[in-house]
Amino acid sequence: MTASKTATPGRLLTQVAGERQTGVLVVGGHPGGAVYVLEGRVIYAESPAAPGVGELLTASGRLAARTWQNALDLGTSTARVGRLLVEQGHLTRGELELCVLGAIYDAAYFALSVDAVPVDFLAGATHWLGPVVHVDPEAINREVGRRIRLLDEIFPDRRVDVTAVAPATRLPRERVTLTSMQWELLVHSDGQRTPADLALLLGRAGYACVQELRRMAAMGLIELPETPVATPSPEFVRMPRARGAAADVKRPSPNSRPSTEARPSTNSRPPTDPRPSTDPRPAPQDAPSVPVVAGARAAVPASALAAPPLPVLISAPPAPSPPTPPPPEPDPPRHAVDDSSTQALYRPPRLARRKPGAKLPKEVAGEAPPVHPGTDEVLLKRIRTALRALR
Repeated sequence: MTASKTATPGRLLTQVAGERQTGVLVVGGHPGGAVYVLEGRVIYAESPAAPGVGELLTASGRLAARTWQNALDLGTSTARVGRLLVEQGHLTRGELELCVLGAIYDAAYFALSVDAVPVDFLAGATHWLGPVVHVDPEAINREVGRRIRLLDEIFPDRRVDVTAVAPATRLPRERVTLTSMQWELLVHSDGQRTPADLALLLGRAGYACVQELRRMAAMGLIELPETPVATPSPEFVRMPRARGAAADVKRPSPNSRPSTEARPSTNSRPPTDPRPSTDPRPAPQDAPSVPVVAGARAAVPASALAAPPLPVLISAPPAPSPPTPPPPEPDPPRHAVDDSSTQALYRPPRLARRKPGAKLPKEVAGEAPPVHPGTDEVLLKRIRTALRALR
């Protein structure tokens, strides 16, 4: 057993074949695989991405699962499973050799097509199938290179070979022609099965499935795998600013009402001037920014506070001459309004109680709706005649 080292599997296979060694070349990485050599000649290859001889024979229906399992039980320890199948008459020599050759080239593509991965060589190991065929390693390397170039010409994206297959939700063209294998792949692809899973399920060669999947990817029949883009996470997230009015966080709570001495009063204006003050100075900081009404706890709108106070609510002496209309004034500072004035000013009008089904008063109901002029019989006859002519 040689020490594990990072190398190109194809070159190491050529070196082992030149020394006419016997053993197995174990290739790491993804998907990885193993290549068995006997005196410098390749007798078998396997990979997790490619179905083996048993999967190909049983999934295709050529052999029953019980027959294959019986051959494994009898010939695995002596490495003559293939010979037992031929001697018992389940397969001919030509059928077995053709199946083994397909499995070797199929698995060799996935095991030898990588550049630099960890590779181990276990000297003296042999496969349980036995020596059925002997293939030159140089021929295998040439076939692997040819298959790589062929796939790149079809669709140069190797992510299709290993990611889960999902059919496209909408076809990019009006009509599409599919082969029988492409139809099988589309029917059994559910967004979770990889090409290796589809190959094992259908009993097809792994490279053949990859080849058809790349063709369908070039036609836009399957969804391409997404490449995650690493974006730096922001340090903070700016929340959208509310468009409505916001309450001041520094204002006192409505429950903690200020004392009578500190609370401003609505009658604090000088009695000699009935007009409101136009002092642009801001309100004191200890006054609440939202008007609070004791008792009912009803908020007074700002428009009501901006209106000039009625003379009947202000205890001011009458002026000797009628006052002139006051000019538009800025919004006065928001103060607390006492309960009696608020309830007298903003009490909504109430309708008199009436019995169910009774008519509304004239001043509430308004004008009666106009009387419908009736149906135009002539227009209906014309429409009916035109509809009959369209039949």
